[in-house]
Parts: sequence; C-alpha cells; structure tokens
Amino acid sequence: MVGGLAAIIATAATLGLPASSAQPAPTYSETLTNCRVVDGDTLRCDGGRVRLLGIDAPELPGHCAPNRDCAPGDPFESTESLRQGLGDGSSVRIERIGADRYGRTLAMVMGRRGDLSCWQLARGEAIYKPRWDNGGRVAKACRL
Repeated sequence: MVGGLAAIIATAATLGLPASSAQPAPTYSETLTNCRVVDGDTLRCDGGRVRLLGIDAPELPGHCAPNRDCAPGDPFESTESLRQGLGDGSSVRIERIGADRYGRTLAMVMGRRGDLSCWQLARGEAIYKPRWDNGGRVAKACRL
C-alpha cells in the first residue's frame, strides 16, 4: 500500500495521539502455540482466536458487512504479510488485553518479525484504529 509508515505516523499526529502513554510497555508474558493466520489481523492459536490490538486489515471477500467502513487494501496481501510476520506459528508471545464482542482475545502479539500489529502497520497492510487501541498500547509500541 502507498504511504506506509510515514502516512501512519502523520495520521497519528493528526489525531493528537500522545508521544508517550501511561501504559507500560507490553511484556508479552504468555505463550501460545499452534498458531495460524486467519486474515490480516486475526490468528487462531491453541484453538482460540486472537485479534491483533489497534489495527484493522482489509476484509476477505464476503466479510465486510453492509454499511461498514472496512479497511482499504488487498486482503490476500495483508493475510500473507501476517503469515510472514508470524513465522511458523509454533510459538508466539502475547500480552492479553481483553476480549472483543465476538469473543476473540484482544492482544499484542510477538511473532518472528516482532510485534505483529507494528509489522502490519509498517508494511501498509493494515490501518491504525485509535479507538481500538486500548490505552494507546499499539501507538506506543509502534512509536506512532
């Protein structure tokens, strides 16, 4: 996607996000195994779904509900990008934040390439959603 990290940083600045947050840095203290990519912002690990915190990736065909403003971009490229960031998925470290309305775990996830929300944002494969970023954790971790 065009714009990449520079556009994300400009968007964060425009939204008035703080340079630092009161939230501590993620510890990624829990380990999950047997992870696979569902789409550009969701994993399935140990039988449960994990939604990456603070980002929205393009929806796979048929998944963008009517009247919903879905993230732009190629959903297949976004999904493949997350696969690359995840690595083999045998083991990831997460910082559990809560759960979303669909029962998915909301978390910051450390994959082979670092924090996966940051990975997707830096590659332009997802957009930053401040209202989905509990306490500005992603903004802080990704230095937005």
